[in-house]
Amino acid sequence: MSARHDSSPLTRQVTLTVLTLAAFALAIVVGFGFYVAGQADNASLERQKMFIADGLQDQIAAVEREQESVSVWDDSVVNAKAGNQAWMADNLSVWMYTYYGHNRIYILDGANRPIHAMREGKVVDTSAYGEDRPVLLPSIEKLRGILARPPEADTSGQPVKAVAEDLVSLDGKPAILSVMPLVPSSDRIAQAPGTEYLHVSVEFISDAVVGKIAGKYLLEGARLVPLSEPVGPAAVPLVDARGVILGYIGWDQLRPGLALVRKIAPALAIALLLAGGVLVFLLRRLRRASAALQTSQDQAQYLAFHDTLTGLPNRALFEDRLRRTLLFASQDGTRVALLYLDLDRFKHINDTLGHPAGDELVRQTAARLRHTIREVDTVARLGGDEFAIILLDVPDAGSAKDIAERLLAKLRQPFRLIDDQVFVSASVGIALSSGSEADADDLLRKADIALYEAKKNGRGRYEVFAGDMDDLLLRKRKVESELRKALEGEGGIKLAYQPVFAADGCRILGAEALIRWGHEVHGALPAAQFIAIAEERGLIGDLGKWALSEACRFAVRTELPWVAVNISPMQLRDIGFAEQVSAVLSETGLDPSRLQLETTESVLLEHNDTIGTVIDALRQSGVRIVLDDFGTGYSLLSYLRRHAIDKLKIDRSFVRLLDEDESARAIVKTLIELALAIKVEVTAEGVETEAQKALLVGMGCRQMQGYLLSPPLEPGQLLALPGVSSADRERSAARA
Repeated sequence: MSARHDSSPLTRQVTLTVLTLAAFALAIVVGFGFYVAGQADNASLERQKMFIADGLQDQIAAVEREQESVSVWDDSVVNAKAGNQAWMADNLSVWMYTYYGHNRIYILDGANRPIHAMREGKVVDTSAYGEDRPVLLPSIEKLRGILARPPEADTSGQPVKAVAEDLVSLDGKPAILSVMPLVPSSDRIAQAPGTEYLHVSVEFISDAVVGKIAGKYLLEGARLVPLSEPVGPAAVPLVDARGVILGYIGWDQLRPGLALVRKIAPALAIALLLAGGVLVFLLRRLRRASAALQTSQDQAQYLAFHDTLTGLPNRALFEDRLRRTLLFASQDGTRVALLYLDLDRFKHINDTLGHPAGDELVRQTAARLRHTIREVDTVARLGGDEFAIILLDVPDAGSAKDIAERLLAKLRQPFRLIDDQVFVSASVGIALSSGSEADADDLLRKADIALYEAKKNGRGRYEVFAGDMDDLLLRKRKVESELRKALEGEGGIKLAYQPVFAADGCRILGAEALIRWGHEVHGALPAAQFIAIAEERGLIGDLGKWALSEACRFAVRTELPWVAVNISPMQLRDIGFAEQVSAVLSETGLDPSRLQLETTESVLLEHNDTIGTVIDALRQSGVRIVLDDFGTGYSLLSYLRRHAIDKLKIDRSFVRLLDEDESARAIVKTLIELALAIKVEVTAEGVETEAQKALLVGMGCRQMQGYLLSPPLEPGQLLALPGVSSADRERSAARA
C-alpha cells in the first residue's frame, strides 16, 4: 500500500511542488547574490573608468604645466627669435625629453615655419616636422585663432592661458599634443600680437604613461590597447577632438562583488547542504502525510460521486458523464439514449417489509441493471428508487426500446427479500439526443416527461418522448437562444419611444421606452411574449439592463424632461437592482430625476421586504417609480401609501371604453381622483380619439399617451418632434 501511495498523483504533485519551490527559492537566492555581485562589479567598473579618465586629464594637464615652465620665459622668446639652436636644445627640447619625457618638440616661427626639431632626445633636421605637420596643424591653427582674439580673463580676473591640446595619432601611436606660444615673463621684452613663436610638444601615451595613470588608483595590468586588438569592459577609449577613437587604455578589472562571492562560497555551500538535509527530512515527512491524505481524498472522491448503498454513480457523476457523452456524441455524429427508470409502488414495499428490505431491493435492482446493459453504458442511482441509464451509440428509437424491454423483463423476475419472494415492476421513460444541439438538461427533462407518461398510461411499461409533448418548450428555447444572441450585439432588438403629452396635446412631457424585436425569421415578436420567456429563463436581468442603458444614453442627448423604462417585478426582487440603476445613470450621465421606472401593480401585493427596500433606495436617489396598468389588479390604498409611488398609469382597457361605457368613465374618474388625493401624478395610456382626450381633460388628467397623439417612434423620429431636439444639434445651431 505504501508503494502505491508513494506513486499516487497527490504524492507526486506534493513532491514536485516542494522541489519546485525549493529550486525556485535556491534560484532566487543564488540569482540575487550574483545579481548583487554583478551590480557591485558594474558600479566598481564605472568608478575605475572615471579614475582612468580623470588620470588621463591629469596627464594632459601635467604636459601643459611642464610646457608652460619653459614657454613663459623672456630667454625663450629672445633665443628662439635669435635662432640659437644650442640654447633651444638645452632648454626647450632635449631638456623637456630628459626631465619630463616629452617625445617630440617643434619650435615654429610666426609664420608657422619650423626653426627647431627634436625627437626622442635628439635634435633633428627641421624637415622632420613635415611628416607630423598634417596631424599637428589643426591644433596649431586653433592656437593662432586664440591668439588673434582679445585676451580673455577667468573668474578670478587672471588672463586665460593660451593653449591648444588634443589627442593625436603619430606613427600609428596615440599621443598627447600641447601647443603653447613663447611669451615673455616680464615687461622688458615687447612682442607684437601675431608674431609669437610656438612651442609644440608631443608625449606618446605609452605603457609607462598608462601605468603611471593607473598606479595612482591602484589599478593593475594597465596597458595601451591598439585598435587592432579586442577590448573588454575594463577599457577607456582615447578620443581626439573629432570624436575619432585612437586606441584604448585597458586594465585588469577589479571585481569586489565576485571576490565577495568567492569568499562566502564555502559557507554558502555548507548552508545549502544543511538546508538540503532539512528539505529531505521535511519532504519525507510530507510524502507520508500526502500518502495518508491521498487515501482520504480517494475515499472522499468516491463518496462524492458514488451512491453508498449500490456503489453506482450518483446524480453528480451521472450528470457529468451525460454532458461528456453528449459532447463526444455530437462530435462523432452518433446518438445517445437516456432512460429514466422508476420502481412501481416502491413505497408500499418499504411500508410493508421495512426499510432494510427496501434497501435490499434497491441493491438487487442496481445489480440487475448493471448486468443487463453494456460495459460502455452507464447506470446511476439518482435517489430513492430512481435510476438513470445512458446508452451510447444508439442507432434509433427501436434499439432503445429493445433495451428498455430487456430491463423491464429482468426486473419482472422475483426478488428475494428477507426470506420473502417479491414481484415488482418498473416504468421507463426514454429520450434520444438529436444532432449537435443536444443539451443534458433538456434530455433529462424529456426523459422525465416520458417517464411521467409511462406511469400515467398504466405503469410497468416504457414510453419514448415525442415531439408533441413539448413543442411549446422547444419554441421557448429557440426564442431564448436567439434573444441571448440579440443581447450580445447580433442585432434585431431595439427601443422605440412613445411620447407622453400634456393635456393640450401639443407639449411633450416625456417618453416611454418600449422594447421592439424584429426577428429575421419570426418577424416582429410581441414584447409580452419574449419578455415572459426572458423572465422564465433568467434573462430578464440582462434584458432590463440593456433597455435601461439604451434609454438613458438616448435621453441624455435630448431635451426630454424624462424617459420612462419598464422594469419587471423580478428586477425589483434583486437587492442589488438600485445599485445597478445608479451605475447606469453614472455611466451615461443622466440626471436621476429624468428617469422613471414603470412596473405593474402586482408588486404591491407581494409581502416582500426586498421590493420595498429597493423602491425606497431608488426614490431616495431621485428616480421616480410609476405604477403601470393601474386598475387591472387588486391594489389597495394601503399598499400605495406603503410603497410611496410617484405616478399611476390608467390602463388602456378603461380608456378605450370611455366614450361608450358609463361604468368605464366612473372607474377612470375614480382612479384619477384617487391619484390626486394621494398626491401622485396620473397618466392615461391608450388615448385614441378626441372624445377620450376631452373626457380625460375634464376629469383632471394632465398627462396622456396614445395613438391619437403619437404612436411609438424610432429615436430619429422622436428627435424630429418640436421640443425634443438633440442638445448637441441645438448647440451647433446656436454657434452657427
